[in-house]
Parts: sequence; structure tokens; C-alpha cells
Amino acid sequence: MAPLAKRKVKGSKILLNNIEQLVINKPIINCLIKLKKSRTMNKNFLMTTLAVVIFAIPSFAQKLNQLSKKEKKAGWELLFNGENFDGWRQCNGDAMPANWTIEDNAMKVLIGEGKKPGQGAGGDILFGPKKFKNFELSIDWKASNMANSGIFYYIREIPGKPIYYAAPEIQVLDNKNATDNKIDSHLAGSLYDMLPADPKTVNPAGQWNTCVIKVENGNATVKMNGKEVVSYTHWTPEWDKLVENSKFKNFPGFTEGISKEGYIGLQDHGYPVWFRNIKIREL
Repeated sequence: MAPLAKRKVKGSKILLNNIEQLVINKPIINCLIKLKKSRTMNKNFLMTTLAVVIFAIPSFAQKLNQLSKKEKKAGWELLFNGENFDGWRQCNGDAMPANWTIEDNAMKVLIGEGKKPGQGAGGDILFGPKKFKNFELSIDWKASNMANSGIFYYIREIPGKPIYYAAPEIQVLDNKNATDNKIDSHLAGSLYDMLPADPKTVNPAGQWNTCVIKVENGNATVKMNGKEVVSYTHWTPEWDKLVENSKFKNFPGFTEGISKEGYIGLQDHGYPVWFRNIKIREL
């Protein structure tokens, strides 16, 4: 009977797989997974249950690029509305670079015109209206095949220099296929070239990840998909040692001490990468 039961639920398997990708609360997800694993479930009962859950989803779903009432009360601020680049501009510039666009409620960086994959077009961007000191930043990102990018904070603009010249970077990467995946501290979620993150916390290319960066009085933690992956403290002997052992040891922006406040920004590394649900709260 096992093969027959399997055939009965096969027609509903696609629906279940798709529903699991939606942003809904955990009780619903757990319910669906239990239904999916039941190999003896009556097909009519399963389809009826699916229909009820599907119609109920709008009331439970967290809408993209919007703050919940709870988040608003907690002081969260939305940095991207899913429709335009209001507030964003090129690092060391006044307007948005040409190789950024809006796609499916996400901002997307493209390979620059005339560039090859991996060749940035100077399109690093930042949220320009405000600098942040103590904050908690949450951002969803999705990498394309082989993609490389980064999330930056405490950005200090230095004319003629790239965004990473004087700002810490939390790595965004396709861990499996990117060419820059040979060094542990270059994998997604890492404090780039300084502290490695656990690669098991990262979803593969084509899937969304949520990165939360919290910095308060110099103490920093980074979470990937809900799990803390690195922690460190700025402006300490330990931090200075991390800098000394990294590619930034000859960067004045690091050796002279990074800023104690700055902009939030995203990197153009010459690969398609998507970002959405960008929000921050000051601490």
C-alpha cells in the first residue's frame, strides 16, 4: 500500500513545497510539514486542509518591506520600501548607479554594462539620509550563482576609495560556487577577512537569507537565519589584532581606527544579488 499512498499525496506535494517558502508563522509551517510527511493521508482531506490554510495565509503573512505594529512600537525604521531607491545613493556620489534596479519587491545589483562577472562597476551604494552609531540592522539577501557582495556599516566616504576602504563588511556569498570560497573568513556571514562564520547557517544560491547585525557601544554580533555566527568588539586590542592579520592592515581607514558612526551600505561586486526587508532600529 505504500506506493499507492505515495501516489495519492503526490499531486499535493508541489503545493506544500511552495507554501513552505512563504513568510508565514511557525505553527502553520509545522502543520503543513506534518501533513506532507503523512503517507497515508486521505487525498480529499489533505486537499481540503490545504485550501483552508491557503485562504488563511494572508492574515498571518509578514508583508515584504513593511513593518509590523510590534516592530514600529520597538522603534524599527524601514530603509527600503520595495518600490524605489528613496534615500539611497552611490557611495561618494549623489545618485543611484545605473546597474541597480527593483525586481520582485527587492533591490537588485546587476553586472555593470561592459563588465564581466566579478568586475564591479563602482556601484557601491549607501543609505544617505542618516548615520548610525548603536543599532540593530536586519536585511534579507539572495545570491545568484557564484555571487559575491557585502553588507557594510560605519561607512566613511573617502573620495576615490571603494566602500570597503574604511568600513567593516559582513560577507554575502554563494558559498558553494563563488571563486572567493577558499578562505573561511570569506564565507557568507563572516566579518570579511577577519572572523569566519559557520557556513551551515547559510542557504544556497537562489534562496533568501536573513542577516541581523547588532552593534552597541562597540560590541557587535551577527546572526544568519536566526543563529549567531560571529561576535567581536571594536576599538580593542583584540580588534587591532584582527585588523593586523587581515588584508586591511595597510588601509588607513582601519589602522587609524574605524568611525564610531557611519552609513549603512551594500556592495557592487559584479554579480547579481537581491536585497529586501532592510530595516534598522537605533539602540
